[in-house]
Amino acid sequence: MFKTLLFGLLTLFSLSGLAQTSKIDIPMKKGKVYYEKSYRIDDSSQKKELFKRAGKWFKQDFPNTQKIKLSADKSTGEITGTGIFKIVTSSTGNYYFMRFAITIKVYNGGYTYIADKFYEKPIESGISNEYSKIEYRWWDYRQGKPWSKEDETLFRGIVSNETALMASLEVEMNNR
Repeated sequence: MFKTLLFGLLTLFSLSGLAQTSKIDIPMKKGKVYYEKSYRIDDSSQKKELFKRAGKWFKQDFPNTQKIKLSADKSTGEITGTGIFKIVTSSTGNYYFMRFAITIKVYNGGYTYIADKFYEKPIESGISNEYSKIEYRWWDYRQGKPWSKEDETLFRGIVSNETALMASLEVEMNNR
């Protein structure tokens, strides 16, 4: 009897583990997708030089990524713009454009990267091709109610693209 009960419990726990998906870590602030990271530069780079490097980074091309610089204020050390990722979510050609705001704030010896105001635009048949806030979709996904079977791929794409974008900025900012 005890062996049967133990076997049943072990089977139940192992099956419930299969049903869980691995965690997708998308940072949030006040209910919104919000990436923010501050960096210190190893050398004693001044604000003016870091501002120049950040401006250069905005001009670089990356696969499936577009960056548009909207404003640059040397006195405050702030550069703002928009980023757009193309995230392919299926082998049938479905993809999403992910648009977001980028703010880079430079100061003597470092800078802060912020990405927020995320909007998704699905490009697939049968779905409205308008931009909408990603938070609605992200909320439902976390509650176990994905809008489509491609949601996990979409959210993993956001994380990987955002991570790559921040890493590319870090390389440029440390490039002397």
